[in-house]
Amino acid sequence: MKSDTFKNKIVPVTTILLALIAIWYIAAVLMNAPFQRDMDSRAGATPTTFEFIGKTLAQPKPILPAPHQVAQNVYENTVLRSLSSNRSLVYHGWVTLSSTLLGFGFGMLLGILLAVLIVHNRAMDRSLMPWLVASQTIPILAIAPMIVIISYNVLTGDNALAHLLNLDSDASRLVSKALISTYLSFFPVAVGMVKGLRSPEIIYLDLMRTYYASPMQTFWKLRVPASIPFLFTSMKVAIAASLVGAIVGELPTGAVAGIGSKLLAGSYYSQTIDIWAALVVGSLLAGVLVAIVGLAGKIVDRAMGGRPA
Repeated sequence: MKSDTFKNKIVPVTTILLALIAIWYIAAVLMNAPFQRDMDSRAGATPTTFEFIGKTLAQPKPILPAPHQVAQNVYENTVLRSLSSNRSLVYHGWVTLSSTLLGFGFGMLLGILLAVLIVHNRAMDRSLMPWLVASQTIPILAIAPMIVIISYNVLTGDNALAHLLNLDSDASRLVSKALISTYLSFFPVAVGMVKGLRSPEIIYLDLMRTYYASPMQTFWKLRVPASIPFLFTSMKVAIAASLVGAIVGELPTGAVAGIGSKLLAGSYYSQTIDIWAALVVGSLLAGVLVAIVGLAGKIVDRAMGGRPA
């Protein structure tokens, strides 16, 4: 079993990873070479080929940083920084993670609710489903500033909702960013749950009618168990989309914390290494979240009596 896992999973993934790193190094040399040639000509230097390649991979502000430069930046800003430092990627990752999880929770609840309505109401199916699809065609960067600003003003203004929730400024800002995550994450969950709730075959539905099962009993004892694999599959997509939404929500608002703020700061000061380090941390964070959802899916599947493939 361990040999099969190593051969079928570890070796292919490692091979692709090494190939990508090699391509990354080659691209870094090619993209940074023109600037390095200009610097050498101004300094009157005539480096050898290996010296020239070394210089292209060691520029302080390269067009494309080398993998080792990004890895060093990630190490310095995670392990060697205080967790409360505004330069710590762990701190910025936690800020983004907070709005990601909140938005994912909202999106999952909204997606499941919409799926139940669509499956059990033909009018909702015909009228609501096309609008759900159309909602995902709107560029998120176009509506993100409006959603964040309007929701923040509503949550902090003098109105019934603001008085009911009684959120402070930081909590209101968190909820405002989480709404972008909700917007991106509810759709995969809704589509996956609709397919899952409709997955039971006609023969099983007829069997439930034979047993005089009520619609509610059919829903809980047949449709919901059948939809669980579809739910967790869609949740993997939704949690990754939620992270993207949290980062996008930080970009147009001038956020001072979060992965989005690191990307903005890096673009302002041409710190390409910082930009790539933030992107790598965001990618790793997304991978961890997807893995957690996948693990939760396996645990639930085994608890329901499923067998490993």
